[in-house]
Amino acid sequence: MVEALLVPLTAPEAADTARFGPKGANLAKLAHAGLPTPGGYCLSADAYRLQIKALGLEESARGAFTTDDGAQARRYALNMKLGLMDEPITAEIREPLLAVWNDIKAKHGLPIVVRSSALVEDRFGSSFAGQFESFLDLEDETDFETAIRACWAALWSTRALRYMATHDLDPADTAMALIIQPLIPALAAGGGLSQTVDGGMLINATWGLGSSIAQGEVTPDRYLLSRDAKLTEAAIGPKYHAVGCMHRKFAPPKKNATPKRCLDDTQVATLGGMLRRAEDIMGLPVEIEWAMDDDGIKMLQARPLHVGTQEKVPDEIWRNHPRLRGQPAGVGWGTGRARVVNCECELAHVAPGDVLITKSAGPALSRILMNVSAVVSELGGSTSHLASLARERGIPMVLGVADATTTIPDGALVAVDGVAGIVRWIV
Repeated sequence: MVEALLVPLTAPEAADTARFGPKGANLAKLAHAGLPTPGGYCLSADAYRLQIKALGLEESARGAFTTDDGAQARRYALNMKLGLMDEPITAEIREPLLAVWNDIKAKHGLPIVVRSSALVEDRFGSSFAGQFESFLDLEDETDFETAIRACWAALWSTRALRYMATHDLDPADTAMALIIQPLIPALAAGGGLSQTVDGGMLINATWGLGSSIAQGEVTPDRYLLSRDAKLTEAAIGPKYHAVGCMHRKFAPPKKNATPKRCLDDTQVATLGGMLRRAEDIMGLPVEIEWAMDDDGIKMLQARPLHVGTQEKVPDEIWRNHPRLRGQPAGVGWGTGRARVVNCECELAHVAPGDVLITKSAGPALSRILMNVSAVVSELGGSTSHLASLARERGIPMVLGVADATTTIPDGALVAVDGVAGIVRWIV
């Protein structure tokens, strides 16, 4: 029997990780258990394999990680990216894709979302958080097809290849499945952790779409909950930047305006219940992404969560030194010399063992995590993509530390508590 390349998220076979990747399969499992999701379809990894074969790219795929010639390996990877991006989608795949496009458009209207669901991502130890691509607000068939090709090609992007190399993964041994679904016109969105170091739960929230949290572009609201989903602490983030879809634009709040909570107590409790339910479904601690529209809260993603341990830190050495507070990534204690970076071009000055002090913490910084002892960022929250990668690697990180780049002197000895969310330094 020939297996369908595209299946609804609600179909039993959508929970097949080997066909639709952990991200798609996990979302299907949440939907099957009755949790609200945007719906949509999963595109099988076999579609990617068919496209590779149709374009004659199998040799380039095999050669990228097997040749000892570095220049030739880069050419192979470039062949993969250019071939997948530039060549049309084969008719065997394109026709069912357009049928799905028209079905979602008829049922939900526009815009539409295309998200990666690689067979290697969202697994314990290799989340690939922020390393691939997602495309929102798609309203045109041409843009839709371009997004499909771009998500396939993202498996061969430089940052994804670096990440795979550090995990001993060969891109030729895996494939890219996709999720295609209607965009949620979110009033608010964010992420959540079903377990924190102290045994509670955590929710981040911002106005509009959650991409601003994932990319480390805002300091979101932070809600701490007990295991029975009762709110224990609420910290309002400034949220001076918001992303909206074409149907719901958000003007950034003025800096002198009184910040407001994105979620009320009832909504926080609802999300807390969803976190516990997702944890039960997956059988381990989870990190989720969610969005809330006029109809309520919907689950967008669930992946395994790395939970740190509360370390005994040498507080007696640091107690009398200046300190700043922020949102912890949830692991570790690290010290090193501060390297203040205001531009990506300055990353070359960061030496092994330094503590990176930066304005924003996007997933593009993942390449430097293996070299630094800790990271401090002025923007970002505990559920950003870079925070996920830091937990995975055991790197102490504190985000949402206001004025860190202007307050912490470059070259100062810095201590970063990635569990308590405290940064101290000695000049």
